[in-house]
Amino acid sequence: MLFNCEMVRPCFLIVDREFPGTISTRKLVMETAKYNVITAYSGPEAVHTFEQFPGITGIVLNADMRDTPCGEVARQLKAIRSDIPIVSILSPGAEQCPGADYHLESFDPKQLLALLQKLTPLETAEILAREQKLERDTPGV
Repeated sequence: MLFNCEMVRPCFLIVDREFPGTISTRKLVMETAKYNVITAYSGPEAVHTFEQFPGITGIVLNADMRDTPCGEVARQLKAIRSDIPIVSILSPGAEQCPGADYHLESFDPKQLLALLQKLTPLETAEILAREQKLERDTPGV
């Protein structure tokens, strides 16, 4: 059986304060939902990564970064590409991240995935259609 591998999945940059070498919960949730994910662990690394991969679909930014204020990271990312959607993940009761387009309080995987699906409706529909086709074409698995 031949598969068509022309589908391009949305790719998101996650900026998280987890330590390099650990696996972020956000990354696991997004990869399980069939999104491609690149992870940066600091504000400067996020900016450098985005310069290297300007075709990224969107950015999921931990608003509680320790090294650089969230608003400054968002400003630098928007300076590279002004139309990039930035989703900030806030701690409960924290102030919103200036420069972010979307704000999610706390980390609820369902809310994050719903927002990412809203940002990428065509790609999400294609991913779901491909998953359904694979399920139909591989009975008993």
